[in-house]
Amino acid sequence: MRLISVLVLLLQSSLAMAALNIKQVAQGIYVHQGVIEVPDRHNHDAIANIGFIVGQKCVAVIDSGGSPQQGEQLKQAIQKVTQVPICYVINTHVHPDHIFGNRAFQSIPNIQFIGHHKLARAMATRGSFYLARSLEQIAIQLTAEDLIPPTRRVKKSLSLDLGGRILELTAHPTAHTDNDLTVLDTKTNTMWLSDLLFLGHLPVLDGSLKGWLAEIEQLEKRNFEVVIPGHGPIVRDWPEGLQAEKKYLQKLEKTVRAKIKQGVYLGDLLQQVDTQSEQDWQLFKAFHKKNLSSAYAELEWED
Repeated sequence: MRLISVLVLLLQSSLAMAALNIKQVAQGIYVHQGVIEVPDRHNHDAIANIGFIVGQKCVAVIDSGGSPQQGEQLKQAIQKVTQVPICYVINTHVHPDHIFGNRAFQSIPNIQFIGHHKLARAMATRGSFYLARSLEQIAIQLTAEDLIPPTRRVKKSLSLDLGGRILELTAHPTAHTDNDLTVLDTKTNTMWLSDLLFLGHLPVLDGSLKGWLAEIEQLEKRNFEVVIPGHGPIVRDWPEGLQAEKKYLQKLEKTVRAKIKQGVYLGDLLQQVDTQSEQDWQLFKAFHKKNLSSAYAELEWED
């Protein structure tokens, strides 16, 4: 047991020292693109797109990564790019690959952790589950000290002045989750959508299918120069880059609603395979049945 603990510590130390690959996608906006994989003991939940925005006075971190070690990598990457102090860590929602790097930034003087007004509750509800499975799933032992809720909560919207650039934060109604937050950099018209947008990686429903489609309807009416998804490559052809996700979710809604009307039970629905969609998305087998179950539970009792 002691040997295992030592090996885990050595692994975590080596992860913290590794350099994080980042790319400037717009002036002053840097992104690390995560791998499109399920979280496991090899990728250590470093699967989300994370990064930072540099102003004249402040740096804002947008999602801190899947572990304190990845958070430390991100902090070191920021320090190589700029000497501007880190003022904010913005978490776009509750999923582990976006929040567990927070601890790496906790010791920074006057740091503010910002999230949707429902994020703290979601962390409290899910946190013990995330912590309990961390060592087995991603080979990193997370503890309660790694679960850092927002110190500043966004009810509807919030503007942050980084110095020479304004970020507009929006707390969305229930969609991908019930605590989705987006960040618009008004200087470059770059929208950080996080997991409201998936490319390549199958969209994962953990909130409301109808709510997500409603948010998509509003977002596709807007014009953005650059859009940063939660998973997958950077989008520069908005709203075309949104259409694959939209079509998948629309098809999910149509299919599940039709099966419910036909009296098909969920267990029988889960045995059916949508081979066409499987060809279109990575991680289809990992998440499609979960999406069917979530959609069925939501649509079963609609009027």
